[in-house]
Amino acid sequence: MDLSIRFRREMDKGLGRDTNPTAAVKMLPTFVRSTPDGTEQGEFLALDLGGSNFRVLLVKVMANGKQEVEMENQIYAIPEHLMRGSGSELFDHIADCLANFMEKFGIKDKKLPLGFTFSFPCQQTKLDESVLVSWTKRFKLNGVEGKDVVSLLRKSIKRRGDFDVDILAVINDTVGTMMTCGYDDHHCEIGLIVGTGTNACYMEHMRNLELLDGDEGRMCVNTEWGAFGDDGSLEDLRTDIDREIDAGSLNPGKQLCLYFLFILFISVYSYYFTVKVTVYIFILLPAGMRKVWQALRKCSGTWVWTRLLRTASPLRGFSRRLHKMVRRLVPDCDVRFLQSQCGSGKGAAMVTAVAYRLAAQQAERQRILDTLRLSREQLLEVKKRMSEEMARGLSKQTHEQASVKMLPTFVRDTPDGTEHGDFLALDLGGSSFRVLLVRVRSGKRHNVDMQHKIYSIPQETMQGTGEELFSHIVFCISDFLEHMGMAGASLPLGFTFSFPCHQSRLDQGILLNWTKGFKASGCEGQDVITLLKDAVHRRREFDLSFVAVVNDTVGTMMTCSYEDPQCEVGLIVGTGTNACFMEEMQNIELVEGNEGRMCVNMEWGAFGDNGVLDDFCTEFDHIVDNSSSNPGKQRYEKMISGMYLGEVVRNVLIDFTAKGLLFKGKLSERLKTQGIFETKFLSQIESDRLAMRQVRSILQHLGLTISTCDDSVLVKEVCSVVARRAAQLCGAGLAAVIDKIRENRNLNQLSITVGVDGTLYKTHPHFSSIMQDTLQDLAPQCQVTFQQSEDGSGKGAALITAVACRMKSEGQR
Repeated sequence: MDLSIRFRREMDKGLGRDTNPTAAVKMLPTFVRSTPDGTEQGEFLALDLGGSNFRVLLVKVMANGKQEVEMENQIYAIPEHLMRGSGSELFDHIADCLANFMEKFGIKDKKLPLGFTFSFPCQQTKLDESVLVSWTKRFKLNGVEGKDVVSLLRKSIKRRGDFDVDILAVINDTVGTMMTCGYDDHHCEIGLIVGTGTNACYMEHMRNLELLDGDEGRMCVNTEWGAFGDDGSLEDLRTDIDREIDAGSLNPGKQLCLYFLFILFISVYSYYFTVKVTVYIFILLPAGMRKVWQALRKCSGTWVWTRLLRTASPLRGFSRRLHKMVRRLVPDCDVRFLQSQCGSGKGAAMVTAVAYRLAAQQAERQRILDTLRLSREQLLEVKKRMSEEMARGLSKQTHEQASVKMLPTFVRDTPDGTEHGDFLALDLGGSSFRVLLVRVRSGKRHNVDMQHKIYSIPQETMQGTGEELFSHIVFCISDFLEHMGMAGASLPLGFTFSFPCHQSRLDQGILLNWTKGFKASGCEGQDVITLLKDAVHRRREFDLSFVAVVNDTVGTMMTCSYEDPQCEVGLIVGTGTNACFMEEMQNIELVEGNEGRMCVNMEWGAFGDNGVLDDFCTEFDHIVDNSSSNPGKQRYEKMISGMYLGEVVRNVLIDFTAKGLLFKGKLSERLKTQGIFETKFLSQIESDRLAMRQVRSILQHLGLTISTCDDSVLVKEVCSVVARRAAQLCGAGLAAVIDKIRENRNLNQLSITVGVDGTLYKTHPHFSSIMQDTLQDLAPQCQVTFQQSEDGSGKGAALITAVACRMKSEGQR
């Protein structure tokens, strides 16, 4: 246990950017980012170089449901003089042997992917780039140390000029072992070699690998654990025998863990070897080791040799005791051991096959995701088209054909701080609504105090008659006034009515159409204030002074402008999206008069309903639109708002899965369910604090129990791309609005505040920053401040009512 704790400390040192240089266990990145998943297929070449002979292999991998691998190989000798000559001569020899092999198997005219097992200490910077640190195993060639061995091999192949290969990966034999076994058992994520030398590798989370940038996914780390103890951390465990072996070795003071493990191996388990194996090991032992072996013979006597002769299964005891010890030290882990067959060569081919699969899959994924990515030129085009639609909406001649309606709200001013009084506010925009008492106080410390109560609207009332709906609303007002001890009071009232309306004055709103699940009959085409007044009169309990009907976007702007007089734009990005701003009266052709300004409700969610965004819509947008309750409507909103982003992501994931790019091609029934991937999952998955295991737990909640870490990384990327596009589209639309205000006022530079509300804007970890960056890029002459609205809908309605009352008392119209 103590040794295990020491080793873990060294691993952590090796992973750390600052501590790696002094760590004995170097934890080298291999750039192998995935283990086999069983879908790999194709023909691959492999080179296996690690001694005086090397192998060339042709590996055929078949993904026919049986995961079959066929291999042909040939061993080539490396003459002694080449092992100590120049690097170019060695790699020319390797290229000659490779050409011979390819000609023999009739594949010289093919450009096959190739993996290179190069079992010498190397520093990798990419999967296909490995710089030799130092030669070992009696190799000592000029001009190779400090060079990329893949580049040297490529140059030799190019010098021949009669064949070509695509070198995708260079690995060491430990990684090859893991990848070979990983093809047969997808749970295999550790590679271990215990032979002439010893080493281990495993799949580490990128967030722990400080030597490289990026924290998504995993990468195989080559521990090079044979050097554990080179810094003296094993001195209390080393014996005189260990020190004698070390002193007599080719590299005194190095690879102490290797010798420590080997002497433990021999002294404790030697009686399990056959004579044949014993002799074989004896031949390979350096001088110091031979002395130890002789000492063991003297100490052990005839008993050991008798056991040696009787034992028929070499290594049996070592492996059994190793397995027992590992399971004892990590009882919470279900550890299985799988013996590698042809690990190095086959492993190089499997790394290449995985790299080939990943490259092909990644190219296809990126091709699909690129349809959801927007260039700066495209965003400028969106801004331009929004500006054109705004102009069409303001013009009396083209208003009917415009997708952005630019509806006058008859809100002619923002708060100036002198507003005073008590006001009632209603906030209706979903299956529940609020009644509020808002007390506005003027003076140096002007403030707003609110009290409210939330009431539900039953489904049958939402879809019954208009008379039933408004009678229910009036019942709730009556209950609230009684609750506040104000039964019978007559107060000015502002009504936040978050449905598309046409207004011809502030206290009138003609409902154009219901949304958000409402279908109450007899309301569309009617003035909602009149419907409310009729319901009040039917109850005969109280009277109200109806001053204003507004939508939630205007309420957001008014709430923020009470705190910041520069706030002249309102924006909502939540379940839906919309914007409003203070427009010059001279530009609003639907209303008489040219003096002053008026807030315009853009209803920009419908931008694109006339086809102007068709070239920006992807196949996923069309699927979401066609399956919605209002096909062909609110096209811009469906690319931006929280009601639809989860659906866009879900359909991308379905497409990826159908093409075998995700979840091993297995589609869960739950993922087929419309609306199951809620937009809140985007915010959770994109959280910087969320680890991949938490992303995976969200996917498991969706029934995706087969998801892997790689799947989690891809799902996160899909969420990121979809959310980024939404934020950029929103920023491009807002840039059109802000630039129009600047041009209206003939300013070179404009400073302005945007009041903003909505769950997507407030809860998504990156939406607001991406939107603001896009706005700044597309409207560089505008200095924009964003202020989040607190309770914009209800408070805003009361403030609009207060402003209207102030203006009336001042004699303004």
